[in-house]
Amino acid sequence: MMHKLIASVLVSLLVVASAAVAEDSALVGMQTADDSRGWDAVGKLMIGETGFCTGALIAPELVLTAAHCLYDKTTGVRVPAEEMQFFAGWRNGRAVAYRDVSFVLAHPDYRFQPEETLDQVTSDLALIELSQPIRLPSLTPFETDVAPVAGDVVSVVSYAQGRAEVPSIQEVCEVLAGRPETLVLSCNVDFGSSGAPVFAVADGVARVVSVISAKAEVDGRKVSLAVPLAVPLSTLRAALASSRQTRTGGTSGVHVLSGGQEGGAKFLKP
Repeated sequence: MMHKLIASVLVSLLVVASAAVAEDSALVGMQTADDSRGWDAVGKLMIGETGFCTGALIAPELVLTAAHCLYDKTTGVRVPAEEMQFFAGWRNGRAVAYRDVSFVLAHPDYRFQPEETLDQVTSDLALIELSQPIRLPSLTPFETDVAPVAGDVVSVVSYAQGRAEVPSIQEVCEVLAGRPETLVLSCNVDFGSSGAPVFAVADGVARVVSVISAKAEVDGRKVSLAVPLAVPLSTLRAALASSRQTRTGGTSGVHVLSGGQEGGAKFLKP
C-alpha cells in the first residue's frame, strides 16, 4: 500500500494539475539497433547478482540514477561499488559498452527509510563514476536541462520488471503536477525503472530533465514520481568534485555524505 503521507500530498498536487495536453503514447520496446539509435547512453545498472536499475550517461564517466538503487533490497545494506556494473545500451544479452563502477555518490540530503516519503523522493538522486570513460562515436552522453512544468510533454526510456532485456521508450507522457522538489508524471514505470531518465525533446535534441524515483497510485490512477534535476544535480556535482580531491588512490565504494539509514531499495507499491 502506498504511504498515506505521499497519497495525501499527491492528491493535493493533482487537484491543481492542468488538463492533459496530449494523449500518452504506448510503451514500446526498442528491439533493434535502429530502434535504439540515439538512446544507447541509457543503460542497465546491474546491482549485485540479480538487482538492477536504469541509468543514463551524462558524461563519459558519469551515470545518473536514483539514490535508493545503492541499497540492497533484501539485506538493506549499501551495495559496494565493485558489485555494480553499467551496461550501456543493453539489448537482448549484449551491450554497446560494459563498465565496472569505481565510485558511487548519493545526494547529501538523501536518507533511506523503510517507507518512502515525498521528502525522500526530493533527494533520490545519485552519480555513478565508471572505472573507465565510455567514448564511442555512436554513444553520446546526454545533456541535462531545467525541469518541466505541469502540462509539459516528456519521454522516458527505461528497463523494468518483465522488460529487462530491452530498453523501452514512452515517447509521450505528461507532467501532471509538480513543485520545485518533485514531479508527478503520467509515465508508465515499474520495478527496475528507478533512475530512468525523463527527457524533454526540443529541436530534435533529447535532454534529461528529471529522474524516476518511484511509482504510486492516487485514487486508482497510476502515476510516477520524479526528481527535477537543476538544484539536486548541482549539489551532487559539487559533492563529487570535493570527493575527488579527498579520495586516495584505489579507494572505491559507496559514499554518502550524510544520512543513509539501513533499509531495502524499493519502489512505492500501489
